Amino acid sequence: MTESTHKKLLSRVVAKANVCGGEPCIRGTRIQVAVILDSLVEGLTPAQIVEHYPPLTEEDVGAAVAYAPERD
Repeated sequence: MTESTHKKLLSRVVAKANVCGGEPCIRGTRIQVAVILDSLVEGLTPAQIVEHYPPLTEEDVGAAVAYAPERD
């Protein structure tokens, strides 16, 4: 993944104190990065996650994965 692609994906993740208690979410949604990552760990594919959470795109799932190392 190029640095510009990585930055583009990270720009889809926001953390605002007044949204989901400040937990990182996908921009324009209240779907937390942790929920997406947990779904992947449980074995769901990106397409299945998008099916379960219609506001998401597969690029949003990629953004959550790209953000994962930033969480700590």
